Amino acid sequence: MPVSLVFTADTHVPKRARELPHALWAAIDSADVVVHAGDWVDVALLDELEQRSRLLVGVVGNNDHGVLRERLPEEAWIELDGVQFVVVHETGQATGREVRCAARFPDADVLVFGHSHIPWDSTAPSGLRLVNPGSPTDRRRQPHGTFVTAVADAGRLRDVTFHPVPPRR
Repeated sequence: MPVSLVFTADTHVPKRARELPHALWAAIDSADVVVHAGDWVDVALLDELEQRSRLLVGVVGNNDHGVLRERLPEEAWIELDGVQFVVVHETGQATGREVRCAARFPDADVLVFGHSHIPWDSTAPSGLRLVNPGSPTDRRRQPHGTFVTAVADAGRLRDVTFHPVPPRR
């Protein structure tokens, strides 16, 4: 049975934004699984996502401390409709990322990561797909914030879509 997914990371609520963008909340409310690849900053967002998500898979980031470190792992694994996902916050520099991550996670089909705030979608020679949803709240050098929707279906990840988030006013 296909599984609808939302990938987000680097939300930095309430430091970079008071709340998540409405479009992201709408996607979260309709998804089967929400994946957050770290840098929540405040446990209140974790609590709200746990309440609103059917299933939440999350990890800590380098800006997460205290209760967030107590409640979330540094690495999370989940199998969804035949696709093996691993979630981490940091993967190191972009150069050599695919080969380095394929060696680190040989049993994964998809790696969801964050940290850079830069949207990323690539595939290692081994077949490992690497996806960074960017940040919906802190676009840094990007033209806009982003998050990702996708579908896990019969052993493959399909319909990977990066959604632009307009800058806050």
